[in-house]
Amino acid sequence: MASIGDFDPLNTRVPATKIEVTVSCRYAVFFHFPLLVVLYLQAVGTKEWREFGRTEVIDNTRNPDFVRKFVLDFFFEEKQNLRFDVNTLLSHHFKDFLGQTFCTLGEIIGSTGGRLERTLSKNCIRTITILKSACLPLQDIATMQLCANKLDKKDFFGKSDPFLVFYRSNEDGTFTICHKTEVIKNTLNPVWQPFTIPVRALCNGDYDRTVKVDVYDWDRDGRHDFIGEFTTSYRELSRGQNQFNVYEVLNPKKKGKKKKYINSGTVTLLSFKVESEYTFVDFIRGGTQLNFTVAIDFTASNGNPSQPTSLHYMSPYQMNAYAMALKAVGEIIQDYDSDKLFPAYGFGAKLPPDGKISHAFPLNGDGDHPNCVGIEGVLEAYFQSLRTVQLYGPTNFAPVINKVANCAAEITDGSQYFVLLMITDGVISDMVQTKEAVVNAAALPLSIIIVGVGPAEFDAMEELDGDEVRVSSRGRLAERDIVQFVPFRDYVDRSGNQVLSMARLAKDVLAEIPDQLLSFMKSRGVEPRPALSSSPLPELHRHI
Repeated sequence: MASIGDFDPLNTRVPATKIEVTVSCRYAVFFHFPLLVVLYLQAVGTKEWREFGRTEVIDNTRNPDFVRKFVLDFFFEEKQNLRFDVNTLLSHHFKDFLGQTFCTLGEIIGSTGGRLERTLSKNCIRTITILKSACLPLQDIATMQLCANKLDKKDFFGKSDPFLVFYRSNEDGTFTICHKTEVIKNTLNPVWQPFTIPVRALCNGDYDRTVKVDVYDWDRDGRHDFIGEFTTSYRELSRGQNQFNVYEVLNPKKKGKKKKYINSGTVTLLSFKVESEYTFVDFIRGGTQLNFTVAIDFTASNGNPSQPTSLHYMSPYQMNAYAMALKAVGEIIQDYDSDKLFPAYGFGAKLPPDGKISHAFPLNGDGDHPNCVGIEGVLEAYFQSLRTVQLYGPTNFAPVINKVANCAAEITDGSQYFVLLMITDGVISDMVQTKEAVVNAAALPLSIIIVGVGPAEFDAMEELDGDEVRVSSRGRLAERDIVQFVPFRDYVDRSGNQVLSMARLAKDVLAEIPDQLLSFMKSRGVEPRPALSSSPLPELHRHI
C-alpha cells in the first residue's frame, strides 16, 4: 500500500491536521457476501490511482459499518482526489467489484456534519457509501526562546551575526527546514526572540523524532558561514529550561582537524510552553463557509480576445491563463461553500449599450444577482463577457475590493469568510486607493488572492503582498496580512501539463488562507461552533 507522501510531488509542508475517514454502506441485494472498501488516492497532476488502504471484511449484513479508519493528511491548498471501491469477497483470492465513488477530501470536510453520501451502481445493485470525517479539535502550538553563549567569531571586522535553522527529520533520513530565527547582529552571545511553531511541523507527531538545529553566521551575499549544529527532540524541549537543555554547538570539520577542539559555543533553551489552538478544520466543521468571489481584468492590454496572442484567447484546444487560474483556485474553494454560488465581476471594460467604463461589472450581466452557479458557471459567464464587452482600461482594483469588503463587513460572526480572487495582466492604476482598500479590508473576514498573468513586470504588486513589509495607507498599517500575489508564469509546467501547473499555482496562492482565517477569528475572539451533527444512517432493505 502507498503512503501519503507518494501523492505529494509538490513537496507540500507538514499539515496542521490529520483527518480520520470512516466508511459505512447501505445497500439492497439478494445475497450476503463479505464486503470491504478499498481507498485509492490520485497523485497530483496525473491520472494514476494508488491503493492507500482498505477496511476490514464484514460478513452477513446489508448495512456494514466499517471500524478501520483511513487517516489522511489534510492540505487545504490541494485538490486531494479520493476513490472508494466497494467489493464483495467471494473467496480469499477473488473479489467481485460492486462499484466505486469519487470525491475530494475537501468535499468530505466541507459537507454538512462531515458526512458525504454517494451512490454506486452496477447492474441492479445500488450502494450508498457514507463518509465521515473526524479530527482532533485543537492543534498544539509550541512557543520557545533560546540564547547562545560564546559562539565562534566569523566576521573579520566584527563578531558574528548568528541565527538558528531548525530541521525536522524525515523517515528516509533526510531533513526538512521547519523554522528560521531572526538574525542577531554583531554578537557571540545572542538572545533570540520567542517564536511559535506547530508541534506537528516540529516532529510530525513523533515526540522522540530528531530535531536538528544549525547555527549560522549571516552574510549579506547569502553565503552564510556554518558555526555548528546540535540535535534535540520535542520531548527534550518540552521539559523546559534545565541543565539538559544546554546544547554544545559542534562543527564536525573543526572537531576533525583540532585535537583540543571542545565546541563552537552553546545554545540554551530559556523557555518552552505548549498551547492548543483551534484549526481551520474546526471552523469548517462548525459551519463556517468560504464565500468565493472572482474579479477578472478586461483591460485592453490583454489583447484582442479573437487573436491567439491575446491572454483572453479562447482556444478550442486548451484553457487560457485566466481560465486556468480561476479553475485551479475555484475548484478547491468550492468544496467549502455549500450553495456553490459565486459572485463574479470584471473590471476595466466598456459595457454595452452606451460604452460606459466599469471597474466592477457582473460577468453574468445581472447587477442584482451577480452569482454564477459553480466554477463552470463562472467560466461560462467569463467567456460570454468576452463576446459582449469592449476591453478598455485603466486597471483599477479598489472598486472590486471595496465591493467585496462591504459584504464581508456585514458578516463578522465567524459564519462566513470571504476570499477574493483577482486575475490581472498589468500594473495597478489606482495603487493609492487600492492600498487604502486593503488596509480597511484587513480588519474584516477577507483574504485577497492576486494572480498576475502574461509577461508584464509585477514589481508594484509586491507592495500589496505584506510578507516582508505590511501594507500601509495614510500612516495606518494593515491589521493583518491578507494579500497573496503570485505571477502565473512561475508555475507553468515545462512539459505542458496544465493540471500540474494549476496544482502548483493553487498550492502557493491558497497556502496562507487557513492561517489568515484563523488570525481573523483569533483577533475577534471568535471560536468555532460545535461540529454540525449528521442524521442517523438510513437502514435500506428493499431491492432497487
